[in-house]
Amino acid sequence: MTKLLRACPLLLACALIACGAPEPAPEPEPAEAPPESVGSIVRVDPGLDAIVPPDARIEKLAEGFAFSEGPVWDRRQSRLLFSDVRGNEVYEWSEADGARTYIDPVYEGDLTGLRSVSSNGLTIDATGRLVLCEHGNRVISRLEDDGTRTTLVGHYEGRRLNGPNDATYASNGWLYFTDPGSGLEGRDESPLRELDYNGVYRLGPEGELELLDRDVPRPNGIALSPDESILYVANSAADDIRWMAFDLGPDGASNPRVFFAIDDPQGAAGVADGMKVDLAGNVYATGPGGVWVISPDGVHLGTIMTGEVTANVAWGDDGQTLYMTASTGLYRVRLTTTGAIP
Repeated sequence: MTKLLRACPLLLACALIACGAPEPAPEPEPAEAPPESVGSIVRVDPGLDAIVPPDARIEKLAEGFAFSEGPVWDRRQSRLLFSDVRGNEVYEWSEADGARTYIDPVYEGDLTGLRSVSSNGLTIDATGRLVLCEHGNRVISRLEDDGTRTTLVGHYEGRRLNGPNDATYASNGWLYFTDPGSGLEGRDESPLRELDYNGVYRLGPEGELELLDRDVPRPNGIALSPDESILYVANSAADDIRWMAFDLGPDGASNPRVFFAIDDPQGAAGVADGMKVDLAGNVYATGPGGVWVISPDGVHLGTIMTGEVTANVAWGDDGQTLYMTASTGLYRVRLTTTGAIP
């Protein structure tokens, strides 16, 4: 019997089971490698330590995009959605599946006169639907459950918008957005422009559209303070890097002022672009070198540097992870502060 069992491993296994012996443990699956740690964190003010822990790691999650932008966390599906504005796609990223195409293509039509065609900023409305700043199509649209897109706004006083760039919802349903026309060849000099200024607007729940400002030369990223009393707008001109603040009231925006400006970027690449605000009122503004962390009273606390031109940011997971879209890559960093997720 012993010789027979030695000669036949299957009989040996059956005999062991019959005797009550435990089955051999399965081979463990190899652990997935953690995301690559990259970049650096520049600490300018001690106040940053209460926001960005000393052991914070910038992780690279995906790469290979033409120019990644406009991230928003979809908490209903535990995934990040973001644009590739020059690749003409919207991507989704999740911990389980990584990055994959979500909408392809975003723009369909004649490319004449366009420098980039996809969506730019993304947000999510109160019912969980994706809202896209389609700066190639020069509209803001909403993705419906059946996969079609509904245009929310495309004209102001009968003239086509330049090309919406970024947007954010207030708690009362008003959608604040910027319209610089950065998707047009020649930008301000494009023959396709029908408005002779770059505007900051808000769109009401019933479709009413209000022009809030036309004096920011190149409005880009947009965000609200936690109590929604202040509207922040980035000016993305390379020779005029600043972030504006406006007081908000029933009659619109007032008291325009410079919230923060960078006089000398010291050779760091990037302009004032997308931004978000945490629940304490700190502003996370993409600019030269990375994400500039600025206190509510306008003090530069530090910069989160991904190593690429960083375009936009979004709160994700439980609200303490900052996701960053930066040129060809997607990044994240875990913080000790919390931001609101749409």
